[in-house]
Amino acid sequence: MKSTPAYLVKDCALWFNEDVKVGQAAAMTLPPFKAKTEKFRNAGMATEREARYGYERENAKFKELACDPQVIAAINTMPGTTDTLMITGALVDEDGVVTNATTYLRGFLKGIDFAEWKSGEKIEPIDCEFAWDYLKMEIGGSPMIEADDFDVSIAGVSQYADIRSALLL
Repeated sequence: MKSTPAYLVKDCALWFNEDVKVGQAAAMTLPPFKAKTEKFRNAGMATEREARYGYERENAKFKELACDPQVIAAINTMPGTTDTLMITGALVDEDGVVTNATTYLRGFLKGIDFAEWKSGEKIEPIDCEFAWDYLKMEIGGSPMIEADDFDVSIAGVSQYADIRSALLL
């Protein structure tokens, strides 16, 4: 174990449909990943208890400083179309070790907010929202999270294998 800070995000980049957006992407937000819970209090219980029922799904977001035609053209509702989003990061330890973090997402561009435009001024970043149906996060080449509609793996371990087996799937 290190005694100095490790895995600090020092820089990041974004690819949309395999086109790198270096110099255009202003900020990226990976989808938050958290357990979905429901509270219950049954007979004989003094307090409520939270039970875990899978995971909540939220969308990825990114901001662009450019009015990129490639990104704008991707917002469509045609069935069968899929977009990809890849966010990479350089994680740097205080002792100089650099590690790659990569998150791959497959889904579709859900929305674009073009913000306010003013003559003679830099525009505010354009907000983009990406709805995903597949997510894979790796740090240093090791799988951390992999998720789709039917399974979630954390550090390479399926969280639903036993349940899917019980369902004969």
